[in-house]
Amino acid sequence: MSLLNQKTIKSAVKFSGIGLHNGKITNVFVKPADPNSGIVFKRIDLNNNNIIYPNFSNVSNTSLNTTISNENGVKVSTIEHLMGALFGLGIDNALIEIDNDEVPILDGSAKQFIEKIVESGLKVSEAPIKIIKINKKVEFLDGERRASIEQSKLSLDIEFELKYKNKLIGNQKNKINVYNDELKDIIDSRTFCLYEDIEAIRKIGLAKGGSLDNAIVVKGENIINKDGLRNSKEFVNHKILDCIGDLFTSGYRIIGNIKCSQGGHFLTNQLLRKVFSDNTNFSIIEIQEKNLPHTLINRSLLRSIA
Repeated sequence: MSLLNQKTIKSAVKFSGIGLHNGKITNVFVKPADPNSGIVFKRIDLNNNNIIYPNFSNVSNTSLNTTISNENGVKVSTIEHLMGALFGLGIDNALIEIDNDEVPILDGSAKQFIEKIVESGLKVSEAPIKIIKINKKVEFLDGERRASIEQSKLSLDIEFELKYKNKLIGNQKNKINVYNDELKDIIDSRTFCLYEDIEAIRKIGLAKGGSLDNAIVVKGENIINKDGLRNSKEFVNHKILDCIGDLFTSGYRIIGNIKCSQGGHFLTNQLLRKVFSDNTNFSIIEIQEKNLPHTLINRSLLRSIA
């Protein structure tokens, strides 16, 4: 069996914690799934119409999180960090059972998701993986914000730029090769907000579960969290983590070169919608051992967690 065959989790893993936005305690069970079943969410607190597929076309909200909904309006929100963890580990198939409508925020990054899944181990099937290969450049613009994706030979490169008026955050930029680079700083990077925005966010019913335990809070030129930052580019690195998670709503891993300036969940989702609106923009290819090197699977991520 090849490292390029489809993978699932070896045994079920449980996560429990508060939802960033709904403020409710939620339990999540990530369970093994058969080849070619993909990632599936199941609301186990509901008896009917409780299956939701994390597909870009099912994304119903991109305001401060990524929310997916099915045709009956049943939703799961804040899926991006868990999806980023699954993408980073090369997990193609998993059943995610959840007993509320929001994935727990845990520490605000994907670190705890990664650690527990790695502890469980991964099971490799005999079915080869499938990859989305970008054939030509696609761009989405929203005022000064922009996101584009174009051809790449073997990699998924993400170049992300932040531009904040806040002097501490300022302009941050980073570029990574998802399949080859060390991803520890990306996985460990937490969600963040400006102190002056907290009241407005809570007035619209969000961030009920937000705290210094699950978010970086920036006040003026200071970080309120006593332990400071985990890495020097934690702000932009968290945006890259979000981007990776949102890209997995394409259904497969991607070969392409992404550039994003001042983006977020909305831009990534709109870019995917534009890519898949035209079949000439992409190809879906089944990968055999002879097609691509093992570096498509990020083995450095597994080493960094071990």
